Parts: sequence; structure tokens; C-alpha cells
Amino acid sequence: MKTYDVIVIGAGVVGSSVAYQLARLGAKNVLVLDRGTIGAGTTSQSSGILRTHYSVKENVELARKSWNVFNNFSAYLEDEEASCGLVKSGYMICAPEGDKLEPLRASLAQQKAQGIPLEFLDAKQASELLPIAQFADAALIGYEPEAGFADAYLVATSFARAARKGGVTIRENAQVNKLIIENGKIAGVSTSIGDFFTSTVVSTQNIWTPELAGWTGHSLPVMPERHAVLALECEAAKYTFSMPVFKDLASPGMLYCRSYGGNQMLVSEGIAGEKLNAAEVEQGDIPMDYIIEVGGQVAERFPEYETAGIASSWTGVYDVTPDWNPVLGKLPGIEGLVVGYGFSGHGFKLSPTVGRVLAQEALGLPTDVSLRPYSIERFSTGELLVGKYGSGAVS
Repeated sequence: MKTYDVIVIGAGVVGSSVAYQLARLGAKNVLVLDRGTIGAGTTSQSSGILRTHYSVKENVELARKSWNVFNNFSAYLEDEEASCGLVKSGYMICAPEGDKLEPLRASLAQQKAQGIPLEFLDAKQASELLPIAQFADAALIGYEPEAGFADAYLVATSFARAARKGGVTIRENAQVNKLIIENGKIAGVSTSIGDFFTSTVVSTQNIWTPELAGWTGHSLPVMPERHAVLALECEAAKYTFSMPVFKDLASPGMLYCRSYGGNQMLVSEGIAGEKLNAAEVEQGDIPMDYIIEVGGQVAERFPEYETAGIASSWTGVYDVTPDWNPVLGKLPGIEGLVVGYGFSGHGFKLSPTVGRVLAQEALGLPTDVSLRPYSIERFSTGELLVGKYGSGAVS
């Protein structure tokens, strides 16, 4: 069996980021294993929105540091051909009078305190930026000009290419079957292509994290949830790349939407989705009742979309924890095991910084941000990272 200093399980956007950061931090002998191909799992299903707006202050910091990477992506990777497909459209969020107003006000104040460029808009200013929408009910509108969206698959493959240039070995179509644990310490991994020695494993298994729970005998609370994404087309009201990403706290589904293809609207709900009994990335059915319901919510904010048609649709699966925030860091009781899972829809936005702090943790280095709030112990101590909009919301 070949020996590696660090083995990373998973080559999605987080695992690929970890691999790149390990190489950047000086690790010389790193192996990445993925059951499929780079970025082809849940990463490829991401809607790609980039923002620093979070109602959990720890996430704001992860997102801020990650935005700096996305905004200078090719220079950061030292690869002129690297691209994240960034569109700097801005990000707008609004709430009406009601139960979402004060949480939004507090979240925006928190962002300002953390140094995030942020503006407060009135309905007229919002309409100038997003003329296809109406804001008659808006009691508070926040606008983050340094935000937008990008391509998660491009990011994952760019991280992976840079990792390979740094000496990392990536093996695709390599199924990990179990961890080899001796006396409470990581000793290696057993896979479909053979066994490999290592004293350090970083698991970024996403919706497949329950496999890790089985290998370790530890409880790792996470639930796969399927979410539907619709691309709507409206000839009378095109959603162009110059218009901001929009989050609608007035809608029952806490809808988010953005330009797609330069004229269509990509839209999905930011609340709990369809709970699955097992991990799967195959496309699920999108019921017509769901399409009608979401379409009705869209038309409330975008009146001309009452007659919009569906250009395309797909489903994606989140790895959801009880408080809808990730678990990051060492897994107690097993020396040499670092985990990053349960991103609950946040993974792509946070991936550059999450990859770096997981790599630092694996190498025994100080982490750029504290991982204590993200520790798995919070589920037993009750120190949950519940956002201001409540558990069950991508907040």
C-alpha cells in the first residue's frame, strides 16, 4: 500500500479547495479520492450565488474571506486560465413588515459591523436596480454591491487543476469503502482501487457523510434534502446579468432568484426541502403543483412573470444539519480525522475559506477563523448556530 501524508475524501468544490490549500500550505504527498468525477456530485447542482449576507456572524466572516478569492480567482490560483465565471451583479434582500423585518435589520447591522460594503435602499432605488420587480410592500431593503454569482463546477475543476499542479494526486471513480482505524487513530483508507496508508483524513463527503458515521461508529447528524430549481422565461420582463441577485423574505418560500443565461430567471426556495432516506444525486421529479406554487410567489414580486414559461429545471440535494450550518474540524475520539460536512446550501459560497481552514486543521496549523462554533459538540451542548430567520432556512 502506498502511503500519503493526507487523504481527502471527496472532490466536490469543498474537497477540491482543501486539496489545493494543502498543496499551498506545503503538504507534499496528498491523495484525493472521489466516487465519481471532480465536481460532478452536488457541486454541479449549485445555483452559484455569492453573497456575504448571513444571519450567523461566523458565516459572514467565512463568506467575506471567500469573496476575496472569487473576486481575484485566477491571480489567487496563479493560473491565468482559471475562471470562476463571476458575474458581479450585486445582491438585494428585502423584508416587509412582520416577523422577518427585525431579523433582517439585525443581520444587516451585523454585516455593517463586520465591514461588509452595504447599502440601504428605498423602493425607488431598488426599482432602478431591479426594474422587473415591484417593492410596494418592502419595509427594509439591503443591497450588497460586491456580490453576484459564479459557476461552482468551474471553481471545483479549477481548484483541482491547481492542486494537481501543486503535486496532489486525484483519483476519480474511486469508491472509499471504509476507514482503517487502529487504536483510535487513522491508519488508512480502504477503497475500490486498493488500500492506502495515511495518518490524516479529511472527509468532505457531503450527502454521503452517513457512510462516515458507519465507518466510525459516531453520530454525525445530517439529512439529505432535495431542492428544486426553476429557470423561468418571460419575454416581457427579461432578467439580465446587470440586475442583482434577489432574496425575497416576503415570500412563503423565502425565494432567491438571479439572472440565468442573461435573460431568464433562476429561482428556488430557501426553506426546507424534500427529505430523502438516502444520499442520491439523480434528478428528482418536480411536481406541477410545486411549479404553480413557486410561480405564484414569483408573480407577487415580478408581476409580468404571471405568464412566464419554464425554460428548464433541475433538482439539487443539500446536506442539512439540525441547525442548517456546517460541521468543521476534528472529529473527537478518532485522531487524525477532520470533517467538513452539513453545509445546508452554503458550501459553494464558503468553499475557498472552508478549504483553507480544513487544510490548516489537518496540518496542525492555526486556522484563519475559529472552528469552535462549528464543532460537532454543539449538537450535544445546545450551542447551535441557528440563524436569525430560524432553523430550516438558508440564512
